[in-house]
Amino acid sequence: MIVAFSVAPSGGDSVESDGGMSAAVAEAVRVVRASGLPCQTTSMFTYLEGEWDEVMPVVKAATDAVLAHAPRASLVLKADIRPGMTGQLTEKVERIEQQLR
Repeated sequence: MIVAFSVAPSGGDSVESDGGMSAAVAEAVRVVRASGLPCQTTSMFTYLEGEWDEVMPVVKAATDAVLAHAPRASLVLKADIRPGMTGQLTEKVERIEQQLR
């Protein structure tokens, strides 16, 4: 399964006083990277690959990391659920690159 998610802080003075949105998002990315699961971070989403029971606790922990900076968080999540498939985070892109050659 691949999950693309974005979690952002909102509301409260704490978001503005402790480094802004980027500090809160950096903490979420730190949680994702510490999980040991395959991941990628882009300007709009973080991608995470693993089984359902591996991925969802990481998404929750990343959201909790953002909530440590703000009283409210917004979470956008999209999932490609294909049990048993691994390596798709990079292989899907490689298949497109092959078509482009």
